[in-house]
Amino acid sequence: MLERLQENTSVWERLKGMDKPIVLYGMGDGALKIMAAFKKFGIPLAGIFASDEFVRGHSFEGYPVRTFSQTKELLGDFFIVLAFGTFREPLLSYLYQLSENYGMAAPDVPVIPDAPLSSWCEEPGSIFDLEYIRTHENELDQVYALLSDELSRKTFLNVLDFKISGKLSYLKEITSPVSEVYNSIIRPRETDDYIDLGAYTGDTVEGFLKAAGGRCSSILAMEPDRKTFLKLKKRIEALGLTNITAINAGSYDRKGTLLFDARAGRNSSFQGETGTPVRVYSVDELLGGKPASVIKLDVEGAEEKSLMGCRNTIQNFHPRLMVSAYHRNSDLFRLPLLVHSIYPEYRVYLRHHPYIPAWETNFYFSAPEFT
Repeated sequence: MLERLQENTSVWERLKGMDKPIVLYGMGDGALKIMAAFKKFGIPLAGIFASDEFVRGHSFEGYPVRTFSQTKELLGDFFIVLAFGTFREPLLSYLYQLSENYGMAAPDVPVIPDAPLSSWCEEPGSIFDLEYIRTHENELDQVYALLSDELSRKTFLNVLDFKISGKLSYLKEITSPVSEVYNSIIRPRETDDYIDLGAYTGDTVEGFLKAAGGRCSSILAMEPDRKTFLKLKKRIEALGLTNITAINAGSYDRKGTLLFDARAGRNSSFQGETGTPVRVYSVDELLGGKPASVIKLDVEGAEEKSLMGCRNTIQNFHPRLMVSAYHRNSDLFRLPLLVHSIYPEYRVYLRHHPYIPAWETNFYFSAPEFT
């Protein structure tokens, strides 16, 4: 695997040797993770700026939050470290332009770390760098060999190079729209029984329906966060369809109750120590032997457990799978190898959709009999 990659210097090494002031763009959990890594590696931080609409004369972790123009006036030339994620235009184009004009890195930090934000980078294997790749080179090579087309292989290598270097150009080269996946791999149909695990507010339910021509045989949507679930129900009701079942529960490998740390989206997770008790179910139990033809999993770091809860359904019905691969460092190899162990005949694809950093990087699985 290593011989196929372009990068051999980690983003943290590059930042430590930077001869320009380094500023963070953004606040929140991402900034806290990056600041913890700066402390670990001895990287100086010259300041923090935010988009103009978020600057209100306040501070973050003791640093005054400035606008871009204020930062430019104060520091002149500087290097930007991105501390948030986005899929929205025109912000994506703006970030790529900033990267070209000033230099920018988007360090890879796990969406779901295995330790508190202040110490996540102290745990062995927490940082996705060359040493991490060496440790898991055998698994990564196995996944690369499973990939079914050239774009998947290019995406896999570019994502690895991005995770090492933080360079946005690697993502720009491989970004493809969700419509490409729907048109060429998943190809939703009116006869599909669709399961949406981590349905959020129903945007992916709506997207699948649109791609299927406005209807399908049945839809099962699961969302564990209560407030988000209410938005999901409202959206489903607006669709006016009677074949959609929404469940306020999480997807897992068994029936039970877990603590869900709800943080409005990507930082939510089943961490086990804090949060609100929520019900969880396995897909196999919910279906009770009934078929599914498409399953989408975006369950905030619980993808492995959720896949185990789909084992019988996968073995018996070979549904097309859409699986998020960016919440945990190990997702890039553990998830596809798990699916391969359950049903080895799947064709395996990897795509990165419009997003900075390498979120919305997903595996897609299609059985040979699906034509």
